[in-house]
Amino acid sequence: MPKSAYEVFHPERNRSCVVFASPHSGRDYPWSFLRKTVLDEHAIRSSEDAFVDMLFDCAPRYGATFIKAGAPRAFVDLNRSNDELDPALIEGVRRQGHNPRVASGLGVIPRVVSNGRAIYRGKITGAEAERRITQYWQPYHDMVQKLLDAAHQRHGQAVLLDCHSMPHEAMDGVARSGMRRPDVVLGDRFGASAGGEVVDRIEAAFADAGFVVTRNTPFAGAYITQAYGRPSRGQHAVQVEIDRSLYMNEALIRPNGDFDTVRAALQQVVGEVAQIGQGRLPLAAE
Repeated sequence: MPKSAYEVFHPERNRSCVVFASPHSGRDYPWSFLRKTVLDEHAIRSSEDAFVDMLFDCAPRYGATFIKAGAPRAFVDLNRSNDELDPALIEGVRRQGHNPRVASGLGVIPRVVSNGRAIYRGKITGAEAERRITQYWQPYHDMVQKLLDAAHQRHGQAVLLDCHSMPHEAMDGVARSGMRRPDVVLGDRFGASAGGEVVDRIEAAFADAGFVVTRNTPFAGAYITQAYGRPSRGQHAVQVEIDRSLYMNEALIRPNGDFDTVRAALQQVVGEVAQIGQGRLPLAAE
């Protein structure tokens, strides 16, 4: 089993209401799991948001907290509800209505990685699925809410920046439409998970650092933004998707020659976003 559900990095002095999170960059692939999969050690990583944790781990320097997952996405997907169980993968699970994520093999315990490649030959036990949820999914989400509650108590508001990466090809449709290809997609579930002022400031931070930014298309936010975005209560959640090709070789899953440049630009973004709630009156609930 992976060694830990998450790691939290706190600043010396917590000056920010923002919590930065990387739920899909976990890369602790236990040998017991690798023995069960039909994929090799390279292919199993294709769903991973590789190196996203390294892009945002500067947050504590700017007075903000950073949390990253330990378990990899192919093992348990923290951006799914814990009841999104796949009957095609997990023994004893009954089909309950139509869930397009589960149907495509992308439930809380994924059946496939990118391009629909199967992870297993057959099914896993219900006890194994429950163990992953209990030992990894639940502790991660308990800690995220604990960090947001603490931020809200200190600053009167809390902002979760849920950090992900997207394949370069994910924006091919946008490029074909004649629009400029975005580097970053912000998801606020079309205004449901975060107040407009919060999203405006996050978008401005990316734009000022030279990134082309769009909102909600094709990624409006998944379980995490839905679960934690409560702008009327002063708790905001925004999903960030960054084009992987900017900083990594997607085929080799390695940082490319621009990695340090992109990382430096994102440090500027993190520094600006972290200032939300620093020495200012709480944002009005929207």
